[in-house]
Amino acid sequence: MGEQNRSLLRGVDILKTFKPGIDLLGNGEIAERTQLSKATVSRLTQTLVSAGMLEHDTQHRAYRLAAPVLSLAFAMKTSSPVLTTVAPKMRLYAEKHKVNIGLAVADGDEMVYLESIRYNHKAAFRNVVAGLRVPMELTSLGHAWLSLLNENQRKALFVAFKKRRPNDWDKVKKDIATSLEDVHQVDFCHATWQPGVLALSTPIQHTEHSTSILNISVANYDNKEEQILKLSKVLLQLKSEL
Repeated sequence: MGEQNRSLLRGVDILKTFKPGIDLLGNGEIAERTQLSKATVSRLTQTLVSAGMLEHDTQHRAYRLAAPVLSLAFAMKTSSPVLTTVAPKMRLYAEKHKVNIGLAVADGDEMVYLESIRYNHKAAFRNVVAGLRVPMELTSLGHAWLSLLNENQRKALFVAFKKRRPNDWDKVKKDIATSLEDVHQVDFCHATWQPGVLALSTPIQHTEHSTSILNISVANYDNKEEQILKLSKVLLQLKSEL
């Protein structure tokens, strides 16, 4: 891989360090998060400022994402043939069954929401919107994605998961194994990584587009097994239509 390609990939990695709740990052913080040298980060942040992707806050000697990044995301969302087809049906199902429905894809060791239809905003413990990242190892979205990978691909991700969750890795790994078996047997898995929220997910594979994961969730439910049975029927019915 040539130097120009490496620089591009490193620049993208720098942009990805900015997440919801993070306004400003200095070169040192970016270097720590990307595992790049400070000299490399300094060179690339200056280039990203020149390209209009970052803004430099001279007072704090740090950087923030610039407006063109948002325009790129908006262009992707409005031009995606998958989203323009899927989103209307997701909304119909969310309203009809009084549930939250989301669509996500994998990015590294995280899942990124492409679309999220929240039926009841008050019932949700946080605002789940398009672009939000969630941990792959804890969510039904992530587990459904992992079910599609081969053993070597999963092992590579497990290294990152274990580093991130050293204290409870054994439980996390066991939960993932259960989910993988569920997807292979019944085409969906479930997780309750947020207190009081039950989520089910199933993979959607398309020959012309990247694989995405469809999920459905509710909060403040009574009987878990009854909810899983009820939600799975809605989830798989929506999947069959999509």
